Amino acid sequence: MYLIVGLGNPGAEYENTRHNMGFKTVNELSKRYNISLNKTKFKGNYATSIIEGEKVILLEPQTYMNLSGESVKPMLDFYKIAPTNLLLIYDDIDVDIGSIKIRKKGGAGTHNGMKSIVENLATEDFARIRVGIGKPILKLDMINYVIGYVPKDELEELNKGVKKAADAVVDILKNGIDHAMNKFN
Repeated sequence: MYLIVGLGNPGAEYENTRHNMGFKTVNELSKRYNISLNKTKFKGNYATSIIEGEKVILLEPQTYMNLSGESVKPMLDFYKIAPTNLLLIYDDIDVDIGSIKIRKKGGAGTHNGMKSIVENLATEDFARIRVGIGKPILKLDMINYVIGYVPKDELEELNKGVKKAADAVVDILKNGIDHAMNKFN
């Protein structure tokens, strides 16, 4: 069983922000496979289903980004899923818009949602898909950049990354992470 987690912030005001690429990817998967995230537990909205022959849980933590680990850790513990079967999807300023990067493990970098998860799990040994959002022109404006308004043409480019991230999840489930890294990185 895999726990597939999309990071983001709950609420309509954050729906189309750069910080919600994880949520958007989980929503893309749920749309493709007709899965409704209609259950609530451990501070998150989730669903259990089968994707490409693999049993999965799709999770969107409702804790706000900086506390994501408070949802992910209890979900892993309750379902007895090892961190090696966790697949985390989140936005990354160091990846170009419309692109993704897949890694088997690694540090949290500057991403507060990742910091929360690494801290709560006490490990960095889990896979992640980083969805590119690019960098703001002024580094001082980082908060507004990740949770502020996104112009429509840029939103279309961001959605290309979301679709690639969803494709990568499917590829990981079907062929393994090494195959997906070779295909998408």
